[in-house]
Amino acid sequence: MEQLLEFETVSKKFGSKAALQGISLSVNPGRIVGLLGSNGSGKSTLMRIAAGLIRPDSGKVRVLGDEPGVQSKARVSFMPDKPQFESWMTVGEALNFQKDFFPDFDPDKSKRMLDFMKLSRKDKTSSLSKGMQERLQLTLALSRRASLYLLDEPIGGVDPVARDHILDALVEFYEEDSSVIVSTHLIADIERIFDEVLMIKDGSLVLREDVERIRLTSGKSVDQLFKEVYAEC
Repeated sequence: MEQLLEFETVSKKFGSKAALQGISLSVNPGRIVGLLGSNGSGKSTLMRIAAGLIRPDSGKVRVLGDEPGVQSKARVSFMPDKPQFESWMTVGEALNFQKDFFPDFDPDKSKRMLDFMKLSRKDKTSSLSKGMQERLQLTLALSRRASLYLLDEPIGGVDPVARDHILDALVEFYEEDSSVIVSTHLIADIERIFDEVLMIKDGSLVLREDVERIRLTSGKSVDQLFKEVYAEC
């Protein structure tokens, strides 16, 4: 089985601050993976390296067997924690921009997602609430037929109803032979969709485990275990 993502002792600094410290991990197809940590723990840096937007200082990264670059970007859909669209755009213009930029954009899938998310192509993005902007962000990311989806804090700052809708859409529309990595610090709200979790603190990977194994062996939720692991680190 080809691994979608591999990190081998990857480190990254910004000035004197170590954002990642010797991270090693791998992600196989067909998984929804939670990348868990507090703000500033290194989650976004890991995501941006995997997306090919920044380079590590040391270590090796492979995306579907290749170093991050033009080839890997064509197969990775990255949803950053900031909007991917301009405020002057309509929803339809934002989707058209995504379609023009990525050959794997699926118009039929985007239409189904728009219906599911209750978004109109005519809506101005500047008039959308925070929750509706998050729905559009996810629509842009999941309308591609990518091999790896990287979603950076997709439910941050939205109300519980919007969170549930976004999580339902994620499970409904991601490609089954692909994988999704979701970074979040809102663990209790999102753990129900995870197959496995990676816990990161101060740039170091402190735990990697299947969610079902966590529940069977410890009798704890992922959120409970996360709080214990962080208390011990």
